[in-house]
Amino acid sequence: MSKLVLAYSGGLDTSYCAKYLSKDKGFEVHAVSVNTGGFTKQEISNIKKKAIELGASSYTSIDAVQTFYTKVVKYLIFGNVLKNNTYPLSVSAERIVQAIEIVNHAKKIGAKYIAHGSTGAGNDQVRFDMIFQIIAPEIEIITPIRDNQLSREVEIAYLKENGVDYPWEKAKYSINKGLWGTSVGGDETLTSHSPLPDTAYPSQLEERNPLDVKLTFTKGELTAINDEQGKPINNITKLNDVASKFAIGRDIHVGDTIIGIKGRVGFEAAASLLIIKAHHLLEKHTLTKWQQYQKEQQGNFYGMLLHEGNYLDEVMRNIEAFLKDTQKNVSGDVFVTLHPYRFELNGIASKHDLMNASFGSYGEMNKGWTADDAKGFIKILSNSGKIYNHVNKN
Repeated sequence: MSKLVLAYSGGLDTSYCAKYLSKDKGFEVHAVSVNTGGFTKQEISNIKKKAIELGASSYTSIDAVQTFYTKVVKYLIFGNVLKNNTYPLSVSAERIVQAIEIVNHAKKIGAKYIAHGSTGAGNDQVRFDMIFQIIAPEIEIITPIRDNQLSREVEIAYLKENGVDYPWEKAKYSINKGLWGTSVGGDETLTSHSPLPDTAYPSQLEERNPLDVKLTFTKGELTAINDEQGKPINNITKLNDVASKFAIGRDIHVGDTIIGIKGRVGFEAAASLLIIKAHHLLEKHTLTKWQQYQKEQQGNFYGMLLHEGNYLDEVMRNIEAFLKDTQKNVSGDVFVTLHPYRFELNGIASKHDLMNASFGSYGEMNKGWTADDAKGFIKILSNSGKIYNHVNKN
């Protein structure tokens, strides 16, 4: 029997693949799931049990939360990445790390085949296939759902025929949770005008009284909350637990998919949005004008390439090196107030704050130059405009 590694989530599509590829195609199926912050220990245990029942020869759960942060999330923070100024790339960023871990596992056990349950209408098929082909072009990719254009009804009927009668009722809303946020899809997101109802979001409003929070960054990374030190991934989780009780971080993203169609998805990303906005405010105080300008360009470019599955292009390592270098002085505290459904950025405190210079206070008093210096500077600065208007006066 040929070894096949299956990217397995425990959902309908991958469950169909597990049964179909082991029973009908005769593969030795090795199911693998990659935890990027979305699975509890109990969920992993349930996924393993189901995979074995469906015919998998083995099941492996790979803990990649720290890898996800180190390889991807850290740079999304450094770059203040929000797709279309809205979406923190919660799910698309996860898929890259999941694909890399899965194909590396396939190579480790000597599998000749690798499979996933993506359809032919989404972004994930591109992300998975590109990563697999680049890292292991010798491994053949098998995608039963995409190749056979299977519907949910056909998949459920096949599983029932083969003695698998799990409850497959389609949830009203599809929820995909990870370290960097949770996506929410439903009938409303298939339209262009309908909002998601309050009940669609996994976190509900529990706290109504404003709460002040101090976020401490060290070279761009979140290292403490309210002076309590912790690893960045733990701080992200902790901040999300606190902020989600205020129903913060909800929105709907509209964007261009890799395959050229428009897509609409809801999301809940309390910690992600808080961290990105707080980090950006700290940068406004600690970076120069041109650093901020170049970072905005490179951050957007990094996010676009990541979203479209180009993580392994060497230019991504170049951009990461640039983004990391810009964080040398991005250290300090950001003061935030949480309110129901929103948050306020109140200010910062940093020894690198460029407002602390003794040259002057904006709009108040100049100390590093005279009135004549200012007049001469303005006169020279206007030269290009004077020349243009003189030449083109008619």
